[in-house]
Amino acid sequence: MAAPQDVHVRICNQEIVKFDLEVKALIQDIRDCSGPLSALTELNTKVKEKFQQLRHRIQELEQSAKEQDKESEKQVLLQEVENHKKQMLSNQTSWRKANLTCKIAIDNLEKAELLQGGDLLRQRKTTKESLAQTSSSITESLMGISRMMSQQVQQSEEAMQTLVHSSNRQKSTRKASSLSPSQFFPDYPGCK
Repeated sequence: MAAPQDVHVRICNQEIVKFDLEVKALIQDIRDCSGPLSALTELNTKVKEKFQQLRHRIQELEQSAKEQDKESEKQVLLQEVENHKKQMLSNQTSWRKANLTCKIAIDNLEKAELLQGGDLLRQRKTTKESLAQTSSSITESLMGISRMMSQQVQQSEEAMQTLVHSSNRQKSTRKASSLSPSQFFPDYPGCK
């Protein structure tokens, strides 16, 4: 029966190979990518995630190597770790080259489209993007109008309350001024 540490090492190695193959496949997808730039960005995000997973597994394998009891097994595993690191560096170089090639191809394609006045596919993509942006700006405008209307209603309510208050004040002032002095001072001799 295999030791638990051997099983962990075997699983780490299998996952390293799996992530390495997934990175290679994504790099090939980048090489084949003809745009738009958002598709390239999405592929790059996936490659970064796979590199992160790959790096994590290589670190786990390195830790397992350091924990080996036998020096010979430790050295064998550390050599595997070095090989995996070299392969990862090679993949990173390929990734950069694929990105550069893809970006140049996308730029050249966009230049050609600009010189030709743009083809129907590009116009459709632009139309979809502009519709989404227009929809977003309309939504923001409607929300702004709604806020302004709410503020106007609140200001109108405050103005109405102020008018009612000052109207009530004027009525009480008029009532007070229409009273004769005798109503205020009934016993005063000059008020009769």
